[in-house]
Amino acid sequence: MLSNLDKNTTRAASNHIKKLVEDGFYKEKEMLPTEYELAKHFNLSRQEIRDVIHILEEEKVLLRRPGVGIFVNAKPILSSGIEQLGSVTEMIIQAGKQPGVQYISAEMVEPTDQDRKRFEPLELEELAQIERIRTADGEPVVYCIDRVDYRLVPLDMIHSHESIFQALKSYANKDIDYAVAHIEPIGYHERISPLLHCEPDQALLLLRQMHYTKDNEPVLYSANFFRADVFSFYVLRKRLT
Repeated sequence: MLSNLDKNTTRAASNHIKKLVEDGFYKEKEMLPTEYELAKHFNLSRQEIRDVIHILEEEKVLLRRPGVGIFVNAKPILSSGIEQLGSVTEMIIQAGKQPGVQYISAEMVEPTDQDRKRFEPLELEELAQIERIRTADGEPVVYCIDRVDYRLVPLDMIHSHESIFQALKSYANKDIDYAVAHIEPIGYHERISPLLHCEPDQALLLLRQMHYTKDNEPVLYSANFFRADVFSFYVLRKRLT
């Protein structure tokens, strides 16, 4: 339980709170006592307890929601190198979770100018677009928008596969070899965030990818909105010699 420390320093207090979180005294997404209550417990000033909270925010242990309170940060279920290419299905399985899918829409769309640039040198007529929510153990974690040349994979074929990678391989004999990716953090999305059960101040990670075969044929464009409290990505960088 929470108690006074023999040595009441901000570092000692931050370590103690961190230990309480690690031991499960405070659960993920649980709200902590107020600053006043924490300061009283640790015999610290309000400024000192703010410093403690700031330390734990920097370490991703706590999350402050202005006007609401201080919460235990949820741990990502998967931390993956952005250089590792895999489908969302594979990423969820690697995290030890059961992948699932909720279909939002599937339709034929006219390619935009940006689509035509992405899929060059292919001459596009129409794109099959599918929007889905990917789940991990039933919890919505990723909103996916995928676009593929309708001549490669019909919409009904995509519906029969959780993974579009597998649909491309089984129907069109197209293996994804690499992708050009762009990742950016975005704030609250009025349409997508509620579908992913996000809090108003919870960020999303938008991963845009253009996928190619080993013959450099562009076959799939995807825009995936990942819940930042569930997924984290890192980049392995090597020094050039």
